[in-house]
Amino acid sequence: MSLAQQLKCHLKQLKAFKLQMLNGSLGFVIIISAICILLHFFVPESTLAYRYSDISQGQWWRLITGNLMHTNHWHLAMNIAGLWVISFLYQFNRILIKLLFLFSVLCLMEGLGLYWFYPNLQGYVGLSGVLHGLFAYGAVREIFLKIKMGYFLLLGVIAKTAYEQFFGASSEVSQMIGARVATEAHLIGMISGVLIAVTCCMLSKAQKSNKNKI
Repeated sequence: MSLAQQLKCHLKQLKAFKLQMLNGSLGFVIIISAICILLHFFVPESTLAYRYSDISQGQWWRLITGNLMHTNHWHLAMNIAGLWVISFLYQFNRILIKLLFLFSVLCLMEGLGLYWFYPNLQGYVGLSGVLHGLFAYGAVREIFLKIKMGYFLLLGVIAKTAYEQFFGASSEVSQMIGARVATEAHLIGMISGVLIAVTCCMLSKAQKSNKNKI
């Protein structure tokens, strides 16, 4: 094979790799990051933020959109950074549409969880609850794949969330984002991520078992 043919082959492989990445984790984080940035700079927080009273009056979309809004630039930057780190920590081996569906379900479960179990929480914005869900989802998924690190990651997020329920979040973070850190959202997100991961892994296991029987 000539040098030109080798170069052409490598370029094709690189192009295929880029397309694969864009249809997976990379495309996922780019889309979610872009949505959060656009909403932060061009949409007033009050129109889409989680507001218990407004949801009670039928504005159900706030259950989802509240997760995409942020209090200030620091809040936005920290959450987007967290999204990128988590996505590439676990290298979610799913196509883009499935990752977006997972994200949407986590957003909905986050909103419903806060609405049903924390009625005293009148307002909430931020991606951190969903990020805890993604982190927990990835950890449980690794456990089902028999990757030992999954146990440490899951114990880590459980310990962090439990600590916050008793002692609260860092005061420095609260000052940076200009609001109280809603540790309730972290708990709801973590539990949601575990539930989704266990459900998906059990269904996948059942499907493989049925295929083997045929």
